[in-house]
Amino acid sequence: MAEPGAEAQRLDAWLWCARLRKTRADCARMIEAGAVRINRQPTDKAHARVRPGDVLTIAQGSGEHGRIAVWRVLALAARRGPVAEARALYEELSGE
Repeated sequence: MAEPGAEAQRLDAWLWCARLRKTRADCARMIEAGAVRINRQPTDKAHARVRPGDVLTIAQGSGEHGRIAVWRVLALAARRGPVAEARALYEELSGE
């Protein structure tokens, strides 16, 4: 899935390829709002680098309908593909 020699990828691009949001700009806004942590470290930078093995904590929604997703990055994305391809980029750790 990842391009040969690629060691890291922009967080906003990876989340978009993983189909977390419909647009990359939406992913960037979510990151800038502080909804994502990389290996427990808060980040508000869309250009933060994500690598295989990193653990992402993602706040989705708000209030009583919100949830926290915890994903382990399994691979970097070469493109935004179909759902099955996107699902292979990460492992769900939050037990849902």
